[in-house]
Amino acid sequence: MKILLFILLTTLVCSTGCTQKVPTKKSAMYYRPLTEDEKRVIIHKGTEAPFTGKYNNFFEKGTYVCKQCGAALYNSTSKFKSDCGWPSFDDEIPGAILHKPDPDGQRTEIECANCGAHLGHIFLGEGFTPKDSRSCVNSVSIEFVPAVPKKESLTDTAIFAGGCFWGVEYYMKKAPGVLTCEVGYIGGHTTNPTYREVCTHTTGHAEAARIVFNPAKTSFEQLAKLFFEIHDPTQLNQQGPDKGDQYRTEVFYLNMEQKAITEKLIGLLKQKGFKVVTKITPATTFWKAEDYHQDYYAKENGTPYCHFYTKRF
Repeated sequence: MKILLFILLTTLVCSTGCTQKVPTKKSAMYYRPLTEDEKRVIIHKGTEAPFTGKYNNFFEKGTYVCKQCGAALYNSTSKFKSDCGWPSFDDEIPGAILHKPDPDGQRTEIECANCGAHLGHIFLGEGFTPKDSRSCVNSVSIEFVPAVPKKESLTDTAIFAGGCFWGVEYYMKKAPGVLTCEVGYIGGHTTNPTYREVCTHTTGHAEAARIVFNPAKTSFEQLAKLFFEIHDPTQLNQQGPDKGDQYRTEVFYLNMEQKAITEKLIGLLKQKGFKVVTKITPATTFWKAEDYHQDYYAKENGTPYCHFYTKRF
């Protein structure tokens, strides 16, 4: 329905009849699309060239998560400078990493325990730190999530994807404490995507809304609860009549607190019997959508056709 409306307004032709993308890994979770270079390392167990990774000489405070699934792997406090050419850690988040004998018979491979992504290798007995352990990790296998600033901020940001971004924006802009809301694309591999490109189901991007709010008047948790009550989080790659991976339900977290809150809310919904398929993914670049998508229902004096408020908490 949304595509038909779009055609009438812009004369662009765009189809939603493509086959749904189905994960091929061992679980049904949604994995972010990978570039060919990322696949070479993460899936085919390759190695990036030394001293070329973006996290080799990077020492900000925060958490390193799996590039493929977003699971937390290392705290920044465990990262140290080893001059080996790759990011090095002397500790890992408990239960986050699997250690496996490497096929070469000499080294120990490390993988994400959540999705099996290849991270690198672990070495013991080198004497670099008191813990006497060095996890040598490819930068391409991880993503950095900055720590939450200790000082109180005047604004905060949340990014939600839950079907047609017109509907998510419609409800979020009405929420108390929300300062601005804009729609766009996130979670894919295409730079500066257009709506027409996203509709081809080849970019990996989801339609999403980026909300800036006043933390003195509302919170991420309150907005996340609203997010789960204005769309159906049990629909996979679909919301109402809109079908395709760009209509998936996904929370793109900006810090580990947002991730923990989202996990808590999903847990509560599952306890209530909802078969939630919402994914939790570290935020990447948010590409603002075309101007005609912004404030769509306000400009058209309309209401959402596939988003309805349903109390769930």
